[in-house]
Amino acid sequence: MNLAAIDLNLLVAFEALMEERHVTRAASRIGLAQPSMSSALRRLRDLFGDELFLRGPGGMQPTDKALALAQPIGAALEQIRGAFAPGQGFDPSTSRRRFTIAVTDYGDLVIVPALVALLRREAPGVDLAVRPITDAAAALAKLERGELDALIGGHLPDSSTSLRQQLFEERFVCIRDRNHAAGSAALDIGEYAALPHALFSAAGGDGLPSAIDDRLARQGLKRRVAVTLPHVVAVPFTVAGTDLVATMAERVARRFAESAGVAVLPLPFESQAFAIDLVPARRALADPALRWLVEAVARAAA
Repeated sequence: MNLAAIDLNLLVAFEALMEERHVTRAASRIGLAQPSMSSALRRLRDLFGDELFLRGPGGMQPTDKALALAQPIGAALEQIRGAFAPGQGFDPSTSRRRFTIAVTDYGDLVIVPALVALLRREAPGVDLAVRPITDAAAALAKLERGELDALIGGHLPDSSTSLRQQLFEERFVCIRDRNHAAGSAALDIGEYAALPHALFSAAGGDGLPSAIDDRLARQGLKRRVAVTLPHVVAVPFTVAGTDLVATMAERVARRFAESAGVAVLPLPFESQAFAIDLVPARRALADPALRWLVEAVARAAA
């Protein structure tokens, strides 16, 4: 391919389309009129011999070719921007940047509200798109392809090409209807196993066996999961007013304890703490804006 014949503005248009998945929003992002962006998309299709973006119910969906191009084109544009602005930093107070992150339900409830509050204070022109992590491996693949800027949550998969930063440790607790818990500071392990359980399982199914079930099995015990729920926020409100108990992350439990009417109790056995991690894209090393985002997430989590 003759590089002299390539309009680099087409690569900027490609990057905007990849991040926005919408022709009009992509055009606005880089200061083009919508017809001009449509023309750029046609030229990109001719240049790469592929449709690149196809219309779907959720907007413009990238083809396999576009996904394969996202990381190298993004990296090339970062190098070019760095060459024209050596040493230039990122000013959150004036930036119009848009970040896209993916989070677990936990991250959505515990970290995102604090992060959004921080952005509104320090970076009011910055937009944040939050996507759910329903499949951790698929989310990691999107991060590595440049479709996401960061992942936040617990139990995220390891990657040799992505960074990882522990934000803090979390632990499990037990919740129970406040009236049923009255008069008892905690359950013993036999009582805990004998009561019907509500269980959060984002992936569907009954979520069993888990580390908790393994721990009970070592004592010759087994719990009954009476209710399985797809959203963690539903757990305390489902437990309230019933004889159910549930095991959930402490910060989520305490956030909803008062409004749901549940008591937070310690588990009747030792439970290993687990890490809540931030996994930013590797390009954060060379991108001042992403470095700022990493630091902002860490402050929000603190």
